[in-house]
Amino acid sequence: MKKQRKWWIPGTAVLCVAVGVGISLFLRYRGKSPEELLISYMDCISAGKYEKMYEMIDAKASGNISLEDFTRRNQAIYEGIEMQDMKISEIDCSEKEKTVKYTASFDTAAGKVSFENEASFTRGKEGCLLVWEDSLIFPELGAKDRVSVAAIPAKRGEILDRNGTVLAGKGLVSSVGIVPGKLKDRESAISEISGLLEMDPEQIEEMLAADWVTEDSFVHLKTLPKVQELELGTLEPEEDVVREKDRQQRLLEIPGVMISDKEARTYPLGEAAAHLVGYVQSVTAEDLEEHEGEGYHTDSVIGKTGIEALYEKELKGRDGCRICVVDDQGNEKTVLAQTPKEDGTDIRLTIDAGLQKSCYEQFQQDPGCSVAMDPMTGEVLALVSTPSYDSNDFILGLTDEQWTALNEDAGKPLYNRFREAWCPGSSIKPIIAAVGLKTGTLDPTEDFGNVGLSWQKDASWGDFYVTTLHAYEPVTMKNALIYSDNIYFAKAALKIGAENLENSLDELGFGQEIPFEILMTPSCYSNTGKIESEVQLADSGYGQGELLMNPLHLASLYTAFLNDGNVLRPRLQYEDKAEGEIWLEGAFSPEHVDQVLEGMDGVVNDPNGTGYGAHRTDTRLAGKTGTAELKESQEDTSGTEIGWFAVFTEEVEAERPLLLVSMVEDVKQMGGSGYVVAKDKVILDEYLGR
Repeated sequence: MKKQRKWWIPGTAVLCVAVGVGISLFLRYRGKSPEELLISYMDCISAGKYEKMYEMIDAKASGNISLEDFTRRNQAIYEGIEMQDMKISEIDCSEKEKTVKYTASFDTAAGKVSFENEASFTRGKEGCLLVWEDSLIFPELGAKDRVSVAAIPAKRGEILDRNGTVLAGKGLVSSVGIVPGKLKDRESAISEISGLLEMDPEQIEEMLAADWVTEDSFVHLKTLPKVQELELGTLEPEEDVVREKDRQQRLLEIPGVMISDKEARTYPLGEAAAHLVGYVQSVTAEDLEEHEGEGYHTDSVIGKTGIEALYEKELKGRDGCRICVVDDQGNEKTVLAQTPKEDGTDIRLTIDAGLQKSCYEQFQQDPGCSVAMDPMTGEVLALVSTPSYDSNDFILGLTDEQWTALNEDAGKPLYNRFREAWCPGSSIKPIIAAVGLKTGTLDPTEDFGNVGLSWQKDASWGDFYVTTLHAYEPVTMKNALIYSDNIYFAKAALKIGAENLENSLDELGFGQEIPFEILMTPSCYSNTGKIESEVQLADSGYGQGELLMNPLHLASLYTAFLNDGNVLRPRLQYEDKAEGEIWLEGAFSPEHVDQVLEGMDGVVNDPNGTGYGAHRTDTRLAGKTGTAELKESQEDTSGTEIGWFAVFTEEVEAERPLLLVSMVEDVKQMGGSGYVVAKDKVILDEYLGR
């Protein structure tokens, strides 16, 4: 259907005398029987050849209808109902009564229409012509009747979190408009309205000048947030709520301005879930062309980003349609066709709205992202990218200034960071340790020896040295994880070897699409697909070099430490009684997992551990911090740092199992990964303490 609003096809205009037809019409159809004439006439309807149809009628016997009125009436109805595939059958001609009985059937926007009908004809010396009446279109259609084509809008499905909390659904907004006839001091009023609505006065004048506008029309100007009445006794109402309430009150004080409630798609979590949930917008001409035949019309909305776009087909539903004949008093005479609406399907996600919001609130000013999972099922509990934007703004309508500000914001709020791949730094070390154990190239008890805070294999490395922050003894795998020793893991990578490491990372999903509903950037260990040098290999051991990881991929690999070495597939669609689905079976052995887990436990629970800031006495946690340096050379002091913290509930039987991975760009002046640890601690306190 092409229209969602109800509309009327007008009745026949004042009749005028047909001229210019003459005997040429008879000559054109000379020799045709009434049956053949009827078939030719009906064939022209499907082709939209209204002028040829007119040549087949006896205009005088048809009330002297003009070609213009004939075309207007037929075209408006047939094209308005989207008539297609006209078929005529069971034709029975009576020469005595000069009638042709037939059965017509065709498809419409509301489904198939089929009816029995009767057409009259005249016969002259040169042949026969049809007598046109409105009933030739539909038997029940009179000259003053109209055909109503009304959409029955389908409800768009809601997007829900695991507990049924609405992430996207039907809500109320405020529609601000003008009743032109009630404006006083028009120029001054429009100037004030334009200032309050941040619109150009010329734009408002243009909207008021539309052909359909009368003095009593309500002319919609802008959609604003719905502001509920502030509760009595509220000491500190949100500043933006107070500001919006004041703006709408000032608008209502202008004579001629009206504000009414209007249903619209709303996003209760706003900025906290924008990159995940996305937003809808009105369809464009390009959308209608791309999705032709899929039930979209000019008043439709379509998912543009996030879950709204990913599950567009399921959420959209399909509008119903009702085609009726209505008399000139507006009374319904008969229903010609009707198709029921099919409401869209609700999409329930594994997301925990409270955790999603908590992650956003902690990092909302930081360029970064967070991924939270249930490590026992693979269910994704939160996907957050910061800074963010408010999906509701796209429903209300962004001004050019707002759109420009979003695009020029240095924090890149439109950029979805959880979909990208980043330098993981030391957060990759547990994976490297497990790879070394699996390939038999590392002995977890071997003491690599204390070589200080700087090391290189030999002089062939030139000016390149691997540096670390802490000296400790013995230099074993467990301690290397606790102290996050770059030198140990550089040596470990060299022991593993480039080929072993490449093959192992390939087996762990590097260079592959992550099996997840949302498309993520694949992780990689080299720009060329190969580790080209010893220095690159050593760098890769502690998450530098050309190694890049998607945060969801990193979180998925960490599930191996709680599932006997099996990596679980991350999932976003909620299922009752969900069980973990293995993505990478036997990635590591249970024995190797336990050996690595000893060090990860120490990261959070040993006072020397780099993640000790997240230590809890009520819940045993394990994890790994990471600080990735981004600089042009080893001597570069102006480079930035990416901070990571990956942490999870260590006990398999934990009451609220959680695996949380957070990343923040540019933490060099904020305490490195310690900044992320402190933020994650608040999230853990809120979630585990519920």
